[in-house]
Amino acid sequence: MNSSVDSKGDEAAPRQQWMGVLARAGKQLDAYGEQLRAAGYRLIRPPEIGMVMVRGRMGASGAAFNLGEMTVTRCVVQLDDGCTGHSYVAGRNKPHAELAALADAHLQGASQQHWLERLIVPLAREQSARRGVKAAQSAATKVDFMTLRRGED
Repeated sequence: MNSSVDSKGDEAAPRQQWMGVLARAGKQLDAYGEQLRAAGYRLIRPPEIGMVMVRGRMGASGAAFNLGEMTVTRCVVQLDDGCTGHSYVAGRNKPHAELAALADAHLQGASQQHWLERLIVPLAREQSARRGVKAAQSAATKVDFMTLRRGED
């Protein structure tokens, strides 16, 4: 593989991670709204609701198929310093999409470390804890089935 592709992929990984955290944040992001909006910004693409096609694969390796459509809200903002932020969030939540786009823009600027420590790390920790609780609840109801063989030989 081309080394420029590898380095570009390495640069994209942290952004993909924080975009995922922001997309799952929901109401948690509201607590940071005042701080995120403190910097001057303009809406390049105001929050808008649309549909996307969700694709799936049988067994994660089979041929792709259209599973169905889901509602998403997207937004694009630009900070006064020129950083542009994008967001796509599941559902019909315009304020969430705007805050996620603002956070993405801040995370691409000079204060990236500040926003990683104050926003992304706490949100990721909280989301991980919630996943752990759900996994524990699911594990408590797990039933292990085994094939019984009759005594007929």
